[in-house]
Amino acid sequence: MPGNPHTPQMKKVKKHILWQAATFIAACAIVLYFMPSDSSSKFHYEENRPWSYGILTAPFDITIYRDSATIAEMTDSIDRAMVPIFSRDPSPETRAEAAVTNAGHVSAPTRARLAATIRRLYADGIVDPPTAALIARGDLPEVKIIVNNVNTPAPTARMRSQRDAYALLDSLFRDSPDRPAIQTLELGRLLEPNITPDARATERYRESLLQPVLAGIGVIQQGERIIDQGEIVTPQLYQILRTYEATLDKTSRASTSKMLNTFFGHLIFVVLAFGLVYGFLYLYYPQTFLDHKRVLALMTLPVVFFLFSVLMSNAFTSGIYIVPLAIVPLVAMVFFDSRTAFFILVATTLLCAVAASFPLEFIFLELTAGTAVLFSLKELSRRSELLRSALVAFAAYVCSYLAVELMSTGTVGSLSWRLIGYFAVNAVLISFAYILIFIYEKLFGMVSVVTLVELSDINNPLMRALSTECPGTFQHSMAVSNLAAEAAHRIGANVQLVRAGALYHDIGKIDNPAFFTENQHGMNPHDLLTPAQSAKIIISHVSDGLRRAEKAKLPKPVAELIPQHHGRGKAKYFYITEQKNHPGEEVDPAPFTYPGPNPQSKEASLLMMADAVEAASRSMTDHSDEAVSALVDRMVDTQVADGLHSESPLSFRDIATIKDTFKQRLRTMFHARVSYPEAPKPEAARNSEAAQKNEKQ
Repeated sequence: MPGNPHTPQMKKVKKHILWQAATFIAACAIVLYFMPSDSSSKFHYEENRPWSYGILTAPFDITIYRDSATIAEMTDSIDRAMVPIFSRDPSPETRAEAAVTNAGHVSAPTRARLAATIRRLYADGIVDPPTAALIARGDLPEVKIIVNNVNTPAPTARMRSQRDAYALLDSLFRDSPDRPAIQTLELGRLLEPNITPDARATERYRESLLQPVLAGIGVIQQGERIIDQGEIVTPQLYQILRTYEATLDKTSRASTSKMLNTFFGHLIFVVLAFGLVYGFLYLYYPQTFLDHKRVLALMTLPVVFFLFSVLMSNAFTSGIYIVPLAIVPLVAMVFFDSRTAFFILVATTLLCAVAASFPLEFIFLELTAGTAVLFSLKELSRRSELLRSALVAFAAYVCSYLAVELMSTGTVGSLSWRLIGYFAVNAVLISFAYILIFIYEKLFGMVSVVTLVELSDINNPLMRALSTECPGTFQHSMAVSNLAAEAAHRIGANVQLVRAGALYHDIGKIDNPAFFTENQHGMNPHDLLTPAQSAKIIISHVSDGLRRAEKAKLPKPVAELIPQHHGRGKAKYFYITEQKNHPGEEVDPAPFTYPGPNPQSKEASLLMMADAVEAASRSMTDHSDEAVSALVDRMVDTQVADGLHSESPLSFRDIATIKDTFKQRLRTMFHARVSYPEAPKPEAARNSEAAQKNEKQ
């Protein structure tokens, strides 16, 4: 029974539905997880742009702080003028002086003089090499030294590094008779720095200088106006608004119920956005809806571009406009159709709008640019068309941005050249959509129009082999391609897929070209074989074709047309011959039946019909309109009666259109040609012919 839930077909449908549900839940979960945390903010605004909301009053006292630019400028000034803090450590001096005092092998006068020199060097200050380098460059003319918990300024002119201090000491005692004894003291190692940087004290000192800068400079009291509609958001107002929102955010985070409400709001929004996509596919494209791989490919687009939008929005102001959302409908159109492309553009734009500062402006700009790309690119078949679409997208962005600015401010003076630059970067990224299309093909096993156009090039190796080894089959394939492509265009099927499939549907004949009528010249090798043997060779061109398709790495949708163009039909010539050879006996049809499957798509059915009609038309002797019509009707109706197209989505209207197209094309191919009259001969030639005639008589 058709309704039996345990039939293989029902199980297959249930499996697909489970896949679709899993894809839906995964997409919703990813988007919810990366939903911007500040999306609960009530307002969206930018510096130096008009406030687009009504009057805003303070619901509580708001401390006014300096704006970020002023704070940064004052901080830089403090850092440039700040003198670092050092500490003086007496222990290195004590250790060096003790070593000299205890040096009994040095004479007493020399020891006293040496100790005094060391005390003077340490009084001036000995510093580490990095500090000495700063002093030598003039970058550190002064430091502050902590003395009794007071930062006391100290000039650095007389401070020396360990090396310089030892060099001075060595020069003073160069002529001393005790110099060899002094060298044994290794004073170069003993003269350790006594003036060292105090990073912690320096940071505390810096914080004390910055404290007045970061402190509030005023208060907006409760009920006082903050900003009104149309006012420019100056850096100062921007800082006040950020403080206002931060306070609101703290209040909202403290409320668990509000957090839950926000989460459920996000959940409903995301479910509705993706639910619209699923509903659209279910109602208008049920075949696609049951194909979990195609649905996964389609749902990947909004998820990936949502994540990219959130990343760019968090990276810098208005960075979301760098995201090339126009690629979404472009890719969807290449693998699906323009209606699906527009719908997925709308869903993706709505999702990404939550990361935009001005959602309504963002939606208008992105829908305008994406729709313009769709209008400019009906079918992507050349790489140059991407450049044109990128230019169209850029123009659409600029025009829509200009419209928004004129409506909100009434002047072009507020246009942001930075934003226009983002639009230019966006357009450049659109022109590289080929990369994403290539990745899409490899990830999801789909085939693009671009690939199909490239496969239709008759100069590729497989087509060259077919034209060389099987010239008759090659001509047949070309004719079938033209016939099927015209019919595909009329019924709305994939023209490029039919064209490519027709070119490759008989590549298996390359292995045994002489066994096929169109390639025979003279003797027919089937005369030496039984009908069953001949049928086996003829049918094998399907399996041979699949092997060649796999070796040449033909896309799956093209390779699938090779077995489907004969379906489960029979090699009727040899089957009927076998029946005639065994009258009164029941002939087993299995050895004469193609492996199939029957056509599963409009394109496969078209190819089967075109293949049979074109092959049969070659044996016609009567090319009248009535004969052509009778041939087309007989071939197509026989296939339909045999149930070969029962699994195809073709409608009766499609079949009638296909027949009509085939008839028109064949009539054009077989039209009668005008008989050209002979050119009139010159007078001399006529006289010569008359003379020759008379001589013969």
